[in-house]
Amino acid sequence: MEINKPKTLEEIKKLRKPYFNSLLKHKDKLSGLDKLALWITVHVGSMGFFIVIFLWTLVWLGWNMLAPGNLRFDPYPAFVLWLFISNMIQLFLLPLIMIGQNVQSRFSDLRAEADFEINKQSEMEIETILSHLEYQTKLIELLTEEVAMLKKGK
Repeated sequence: MEINKPKTLEEIKKLRKPYFNSLLKHKDKLSGLDKLALWITVHVGSMGFFIVIFLWTLVWLGWNMLAPGNLRFDPYPAFVLWLFISNMIQLFLLPLIMIGQNVQSRFSDLRAEADFEINKQSEMEIETILSHLEYQTKLIELLTEEVAMLKKGK
């Protein structure tokens, strides 16, 4: 019975590709506008931003409905200025959020690629461990046969 010796740990280490931090690689490639879009996407998509907009709306509506008539700058029922400003916010934020999501998607793809590389390396190492276990099993079988033959020879 011939036994093929498995790869050594040193041979496996030579085959291993170095790991890389996909986040650092991704951040290095971002332009200033991409970083701005990401910052806006992260901050606008938060509960803090929602609370600020909600409170601003309540103050705006409350002031223009309850303040003395001469101090109201967008009196009830018009709210034209409020509608204009809220539409401008939406018009500016929607494309910026979409740009930020695209940038995040590119990072997600990089991270998935890095995960795939790590999984391939893990699979190779698991196969090596299994081949070592198989090698040990064959050695045990050989030793068992040798012991049995020695006992018969007595």
